[in-house]
Amino acid sequence: MSVRKIPPNRRSLTGLVSSRRQGRMVASESSLERDFYILLDFDANVDKYVEQPVTVEYIDAEGREHTYTPDVLVYYRDDIVPARGMKPILCEIKYRQDLFENWREYKPKIRAGRAYARARGWRFRIITEREVRTPYLENAKFLRPYRSIETDWEQTNLLLEQIRELREADPESLLTAVTPDRWRQAEMLPTLWHLVAKKMIGVDLTERLTMHSRIFAKL
Repeated sequence: MSVRKIPPNRRSLTGLVSSRRQGRMVASESSLERDFYILLDFDANVDKYVEQPVTVEYIDAEGREHTYTPDVLVYYRDDIVPARGMKPILCEIKYRQDLFENWREYKPKIRAGRAYARARGWRFRIITEREVRTPYLENAKFLRPYRSIETDWEQTNLLLEQIRELREADPESLLTAVTPDRWRQAEMLPTLWHLVAKKMIGVDLTERLTMHSRIFAKL
């Protein structure tokens, strides 16, 4: 449960992002936070996450008391590999320029957050646009809507049987192998993206997803 509600902010893009993993709308203070939550929601290793999760108390160099609220606490699943055994991560999400320009202000907060996480057996991590704004994010944004679409079982079986036979292909050649009919291929394409989004067909999501991306059968 969040310890602090996110207020409207003129300097950043506050809003809500839909999260199937959380089963609710998740509040974000910036577009960078929103995009990070999209990554968490798409990551099969994540069990749950809590935005604005804890309040950390600390004392500065002058002996003054302060509080600091990290952005999100991420918990990982213990029933799959590689998530099993992964420690929760307490995260602070900041743009790199903001960190650079305001490091003196953020440094004692970050130090307090690290100590708080270490004392609980968690990890602490600063998340910037370098970790978030990647081809993986664009692929996640593209595939998320396909996770919940209704698919035809016959199309699903045809695609899975064909990729198992080929072992690897690309979306265009897989559809062509199933049927030469272009209209039929277009009809089956959402089912193909659904299978990729559900990780029933493998693909390297760190590379931009196209009709010529390498896809492969899952063992």
